[in-house]
Amino acid sequence: MSSNDLFDNDHHLDDDETNVNATTITTYTQKYHTSSLCKSLNHLHIDILSEFSHHDPTIARINNGSFGSCPASVIEAQKRYQLRFLKQPDDFYFNHFTQSILRSREAVKTLVNAKHVDEISIVDNVTTSAAIVLQHVMWSFFDSKFKPGDTAVMLHYAYPAFKKSVEAYFTRAGGKVIEVKMSYPVSSNDEIVTAFKNALELGKSNNRKVRLAVIDHITSMPSVVIPVKELVKMCRSEKVDCIFVDAANALGSVEVDVQDIGADFYTSNLHKWLFCPPAVAFLHCKDPEASKLHHPVVSHHYGNGIANESSWIGTRDYSAQLVIPEALEFVDRFEGGIDGLAKWNHEKVVEMAEMLVKAWGTKLGTPVDMCSSTAMVGLPACLGIMNDADAMKLRSILRERFKVEVPIYVRQAKDGEVDPVMGYARISHQIYNTDDNYYRFRDAICSLVSSGFTCN
Repeated sequence: MSSNDLFDNDHHLDDDETNVNATTITTYTQKYHTSSLCKSLNHLHIDILSEFSHHDPTIARINNGSFGSCPASVIEAQKRYQLRFLKQPDDFYFNHFTQSILRSREAVKTLVNAKHVDEISIVDNVTTSAAIVLQHVMWSFFDSKFKPGDTAVMLHYAYPAFKKSVEAYFTRAGGKVIEVKMSYPVSSNDEIVTAFKNALELGKSNNRKVRLAVIDHITSMPSVVIPVKELVKMCRSEKVDCIFVDAANALGSVEVDVQDIGADFYTSNLHKWLFCPPAVAFLHCKDPEASKLHHPVVSHHYGNGIANESSWIGTRDYSAQLVIPEALEFVDRFEGGIDGLAKWNHEKVVEMAEMLVKAWGTKLGTPVDMCSSTAMVGLPACLGIMNDADAMKLRSILRERFKVEVPIYVRQAKDGEVDPVMGYARISHQIYNTDDNYYRFRDAICSLVSSGFTCN
């Protein structure tokens, strides 16, 4: 039996269906016609298919959480900035660039409720924000403000590249890292709060001081919405010197209010869930700290504050950083704006996740209130997913044979547990997704199971 035989009549996708046609458009309109969000779309004549027609139509792309997505109208705005620079770079640099970057910073300032625009820096990625903040922390060791053996606390789930940044700056300077050990699946926020509190206590043992806390707003793999405000408050009460929130997947997916969260530093990408082209992020710094930080790439604005330093780090393509207002214009065309989109995507990803676990006889990795626009879906144990190599093998098969793009997570088993489900898929939902994307994924896994496939 081929994989296509498993699709029912309502959700069949032909292998040679590579072009968007009138039937596809009609199906899409019927599928989403009843939602309040898409009533707004119909009213405003927003053509989702044309905005994302550059996506490969043969792929069930349910992995928005990795690289995001940028609509055609924002891509066109980006091209205009690129051409303005190429047409007369000197005029653009001297007469327009600074004002354009400030325009983006002001847009982000309003969006995340910062007190002042000087608190907002625009950078190319959350990874760059990490380098800025952790370089600042490293110098505190060199200046003898921190002592060798002082600790940093971070989640075991922290993004691997972020862990490497902590190793490069904090550990090499003499600090010790305490990872918050957490089991998976997660059943409640209380589990996370308790584990974090225990890690802070360990970090203070032997007369050490906790100098740095790295808190994810939404972890990457597995995807879990973290009770960030509660953890920041806990760190304040424990007098942690530097509280840094890594929110790479947050803006556009959950509510972000930097004053309410209260961290020293907060950073999020804008190309993942805010429809900007890759790559662009913002870094929020509280006013007293902003003048003390420096960009790791030193250029003309060194010493003029991190926002100015970040605005120009040599000649390169800054167009992704300049189109933030245009991306927000796209967002504001939807009913409820950014909050409406986040609510819609959350509801749809939960609906699709629950459909998948019902079909496979598995379970979600977290309660639905700990999902954002992504959800972790348990995969059938008979697939034999036991390690990262197995996960990559399955992901490649899904991509190449079934045209489904979705990342796979392998959890660590606890001693003596009987739960056989080790592998979880992280599914995302963005406005370009249709239910068929998830039905294809469902039937691909069913096909593999029925054929007796195993990863090992």
